[in-house]
Amino acid sequence: MKTNTRKATIDDLSQLAQLFDEYRMFYHKTSDFSAAQQFLSERLQNNDSEIFVVEEDGKLGGFVQLYPLFSSTRMKRYWLLNDLYVNSNSRGKGYSKVLIEEAKVLCRTSDSCGMYLETGKENRIGNQLYPSAGFKKYDEVNFYEWEVGN
Repeated sequence: MKTNTRKATIDDLSQLAQLFDEYRMFYHKTSDFSAAQQFLSERLQNNDSEIFVVEEDGKLGGFVQLYPLFSSTRMKRYWLLNDLYVNSNSRGKGYSKVLIEEAKVLCRTSDSCGMYLETGKENRIGNQLYPSAGFKKYDEVNFYEWEVGN
């Protein structure tokens, strides 16, 4: 078995969209493969995000997607680790940690001040994974959201 982690390319679109669709369903969204494919195609073509994949014997097993932000107080780039997913057939192999390490490399090589993420309180696995990967839970601020249409 040959496993490697690398930056996603447009050639990965079909497999990546399948993973992305599964990821969205994990968060209780309706499956929509064609919309997932279109969304990821735009991200890749417009360089809106950085996507890394873990590949085992030519098949994608997971991905991480980060969006660039900026910290005004630190006057540096800051990354939002927005999406991390490993499909059920590839779980238990340490792929999530490998993908997080790729994200850390991106942070270092892009001269950023770090990255942050959010996850649901009920995401038991994520809430164990992130502290073990060096993330610190930050309770100093309140998180608010406004949605268009409200």
